[in-house]
Amino acid sequence: MALLTFKNVGISGLTAAVPGQVIDNYSHDQFFTRDEIREVVDKIGVKQRRFAGPDVCSSDLCFAAAEELINGMSIDRREIDLLIFISQTPDYRMPATSVLLQERLRLNSDTIAFDVNLGCSAFLYGLTVAYSMLIAGGLRKVLILDGETRSKVYSQRDRKTAFLFGDGGVAALVERDERFGESWFSLNSDGSRADLIKVPAGGYRKMSSSETVIEKIVDEYGNIRSEEHGYMNGADVFNFVIREVPRDFNRLLEFSGVGINAIDYFVFHQANSYINGYLAKKLKLPEEKVPSTIEKFGNTSSVSIPLTMVSELGNDLAGHKRIMMSGFGVGLTWGTAIVDLDKCYIGKIVEI
Repeated sequence: MALLTFKNVGISGLTAAVPGQVIDNYSHDQFFTRDEIREVVDKIGVKQRRFAGPDVCSSDLCFAAAEELINGMSIDRREIDLLIFISQTPDYRMPATSVLLQERLRLNSDTIAFDVNLGCSAFLYGLTVAYSMLIAGGLRKVLILDGETRSKVYSQRDRKTAFLFGDGGVAALVERDERFGESWFSLNSDGSRADLIKVPAGGYRKMSSSETVIEKIVDEYGNIRSEEHGYMNGADVFNFVIREVPRDFNRLLEFSGVGINAIDYFVFHQANSYINGYLAKKLKLPEEKVPSTIEKFGNTSSVSIPLTMVSELGNDLAGHKRIMMSGFGVGLTWGTAIVDLDKCYIGKIVEI
């Protein structure tokens, strides 16, 4: 049972970057009729998204967010001892994108740098690694960079995913300080359901070929994608979420001993408005305590939790706030965390 407690470690700064290109979902009618588009968009609640240009990678979004964070907080780059890059859309198969960002951000060569390849729950996994390594001693500051360009993963001719995903990047500074108090995490995985969200080809189990990039009609509804496009079984993912997330949510509340009324905000992965609305209702959470960015940024995978905090909570996090975060999706993996934020720097959202 992966239930973890940390003391005197926390997030001291958060910034975000998004592409400047705004996609209006209702006008995104390259392959579908207006009626088809409205039916899908009204259901998932994604009115706008941000798409990275062909030459913009997740690392570019993270670099912009990191520069905003470092400059805004006047961070001494020599004090960043660990860089964690979180993404499933890295620059290359090799080398690790974290190492490229270490050089690009002009960090010391004795900086630890590695990638975390996880999906929608990955920000919580990355936080857990950062907290653990800080508790172990020897590190001063940890920089978490989390970026995704999901618009490049999914087919624009598959209505199941064509209107859902967007791009973004975030930077978080994690440090040791007594003001943070205790934090609690629950992390989970179930590989038996890995096929529910998957890119079947393009890795080393089924390598890229002339066949894997051919786009084909894949179902009776006329949806089109290749084997190198992402696939999602929406119905089964929904069933997974409504079963596992509330259970994990309540388990962590019991483990931590924190009352639900002591939580200032509940920040969920921005899956879609229907799922998130269902969760909030099932858990009986006040609407004003559940910030949302699904309408204007779409589903940005692991980026969505910190992006929502930067976009919607902003300066409110400058005081002392207790946040409960919940991430869930591809893997399948899911996690829940209760963290205290105190005097957290929140930078502006950078557009590139």
